[in-house]
Amino acid sequence: MSRSVLDVDSVVSSLTLLEKAALLSGENVWESRSVRRLGVPSMFFADGPHGLRRQSGPSDHLGLHESEKSTCFPTAATLANSWDPQLTQRVGAAIGAEAAQQGVQVLLGPGLNIKRSPVGGRNFEYYSEDPLLSGVLAAGFVRGVQSQGVAATPKHFAANSQELLRMANDSVVDERTLREMYLTGFEIVVRQAAPWALMSSYNKVNGVYANENSALLSDILRGEWGFDGAVITDWGGGNDAVAAVEAGSALEMPSPGLDSARQIVSAVDRGVLAMADVDARVRELLTLAARTSTPTRGRVDVDAHHQLAREAAASSMVLLRNEGGVLPLAGQARVAVVGDFARAPRYQGAGSSQVNPYRVVDAAHAVEKTPVQCVSMTQGFRRDGVADAALLRESVEAASRADVVVMFVGLPELYESEGIDRADLSLPANQVEAIEAVAGVNDNVVVVLAAGGVVEMPWRDRVKAIVHGYLNGQAGGQAVWDVLTGVVNPGGRLAETFVESLSDHPTADIFPADGPTAQYREGLFVGYRYFSTVDAPVAFPFGFGLSYTSFAYEDFSVEGDSVAVTVRNTGVVAGHEVVQVYVSGPQVSAFVRPARVLAGFSRVFVEPGESVRVRVVLAGEALRSFDVGRGSWVRENGVYRVQVGSHVNDVRAEGSFEVRDGVAVERPVNADALGVYWTGEVRSVPDAAFAALLGRDVPSSQWQPGPLDVNDPISRWSQARSPLARCAAWVLRSLIRRSEKKGKPDLNLLFLSNMPVRAIGKMTNGAMSMEMVHALLLVVNGHHIRGIGRLVSAWWRNMSLNRATRRELAGGS
Repeated sequence: MSRSVLDVDSVVSSLTLLEKAALLSGENVWESRSVRRLGVPSMFFADGPHGLRRQSGPSDHLGLHESEKSTCFPTAATLANSWDPQLTQRVGAAIGAEAAQQGVQVLLGPGLNIKRSPVGGRNFEYYSEDPLLSGVLAAGFVRGVQSQGVAATPKHFAANSQELLRMANDSVVDERTLREMYLTGFEIVVRQAAPWALMSSYNKVNGVYANENSALLSDILRGEWGFDGAVITDWGGGNDAVAAVEAGSALEMPSPGLDSARQIVSAVDRGVLAMADVDARVRELLTLAARTSTPTRGRVDVDAHHQLAREAAASSMVLLRNEGGVLPLAGQARVAVVGDFARAPRYQGAGSSQVNPYRVVDAAHAVEKTPVQCVSMTQGFRRDGVADAALLRESVEAASRADVVVMFVGLPELYESEGIDRADLSLPANQVEAIEAVAGVNDNVVVVLAAGGVVEMPWRDRVKAIVHGYLNGQAGGQAVWDVLTGVVNPGGRLAETFVESLSDHPTADIFPADGPTAQYREGLFVGYRYFSTVDAPVAFPFGFGLSYTSFAYEDFSVEGDSVAVTVRNTGVVAGHEVVQVYVSGPQVSAFVRPARVLAGFSRVFVEPGESVRVRVVLAGEALRSFDVGRGSWVRENGVYRVQVGSHVNDVRAEGSFEVRDGVAVERPVNADALGVYWTGEVRSVPDAAFAALLGRDVPSSQWQPGPLDVNDPISRWSQARSPLARCAAWVLRSLIRRSEKKGKPDLNLLFLSNMPVRAIGKMTNGAMSMEMVHALLLVVNGHHIRGIGRLVSAWWRNMSLNRATRRELAGGS
């Protein structure tokens, strides 16, 4: 069907109620419905946080089948280390161009959930633990994608922080923390980049599913921020189709068949759902179709995109250690390359974001195009974590004959994936053994890490240099040698805190939650906000990164709503510096506050011996607080301290400014009950303090006994009354364990285990209705005869209704 500009109002007035209701759910896994008689086109959706994943064969939403080829760029966690919104915009534009070329109207990205814990299984797909940095970088990406006429879809809205039970759990978070930490990044994207779509999250937020949460979707997203796009469910994230339409969600994906459409029609007929709400959602969806009807379809230069992927990877790598100036490598140095990741790189994560790249250049082949004298290349260790004395011995012997050893190590695929959270922050023991053994025979060991996030490094003092490449895309093998040899001076800075040990983290004992609630007991003290407040030591602080040159900060001044500082390159090579500005609230404040909050940043390039004057506007988001009592944002009167430096713990200069035109805020009446929050010591928050923060009783973190319902995860079938259900749960768990032993997670099995029973009716393209799901639950709860009888009758009824509904829709088309 050729695409033309839609007259949205005319189409809405011409649609039948059933057509409207049908438009609000998908046609299949990846396409929305069309109405041919009115020229309403279907839209094609595809994943794309770091590269396009357009399915060409069997359709799935977890990246299990091969997709069309596209450029695999570094993941969001990698790009975040660039602190460069212009770079994320260029990457977004490149991905948008590939989407347009492949006929994709809606790109499902970027992901910008806050990294509440370093063991979040999907952290590789998200930017940062800081909402300002996340929002600014994501806004750049959205602008880039939409410059190509393709819609970007920021996700997952909101408070979606863990993979375990992600479709069934309830994020219990106080309103101020929700606003300041978990919504601010999305607000920045909406205000700065005006995305045409947005994806809701699977989880509940304070007892209400995000996709049915009118406070989130209507009051805040549209009413406060002015969002005028379409809200789309995460795949299988629909629950109550009627409640979703009323709350502000326009499209349920993938196709739930026609059951949801019939529910919407029935609700309107019964006066339960207003036709105005249905029309509003249809109008939002048609507006999305109109906006994406004429994408910018230029010729995609695959080679240029590969070079951009290489540039992005090199710009984002973080030099964490460089003792004795072992880096950059001298051309005459004899280098031994050790490690399985040199030949078999981990360049992206697993799950729905997985890209089928045009090409992958690994470090083992890329070294051939550098001046480095590579004298040996050994595997070093087995990828599956099993100790191998022969491999270790071979690597130690090779290392003993080299001037420098470059070790490529990292987290295996099983450690980081959509669908599972990490068990710890450690490298596999056999890799640590290899590092220590090689360091025992060679004093010049350089470690190159491949991982989507934080790694514990108790071995770091044994090596001379550490480069964290994160998951750096299809050109990462070339980019890493660009950095190691000094072709690129590393300018990456950490977008998250690296702890010494997971036990040091404030969420260590409560993340991931394995019950019905995920309790955000740490409140505002996420990442560096916690560590800087309690002055706890870390391995590498937020914003940290080394360079092959050095920078001096001079002539700092506070100028109204901005600060200015001169950055001078005091070394002998050109390089990038990331100027970071942090603000501390009034010393005497009515609010619980972290010690410092990122208020602005600027990545600048400075030639050796030269100076650059940098002006950073203080972000309003960092200077405000959400006053729960008032139900509004306020800027508290008082004197604020401003610090500038190269990371959160590096204060090169500081000043202050006074707010007099704000408000005087009184301490809350329950101030004393907040207890530990005043000091930030939130590693173990008492129930009473968390209840005071919430302003209500703390909901139970335990599953309640009794019959299972549609929103209980299938993993709970192990406790079902029915032996058939218990057997199914046992088989599922056995299959998951088998996949884990193979070293590769089976995402379908993990998805099944974590998903609520209702998803069976939402992800079978009409084969199962919700009536059938409820009948199945009767069987699960031990009512076998009654349940099977209802299941059979519901199946016949669903088949008959589907045929009738399709005929009615076809008659109108």
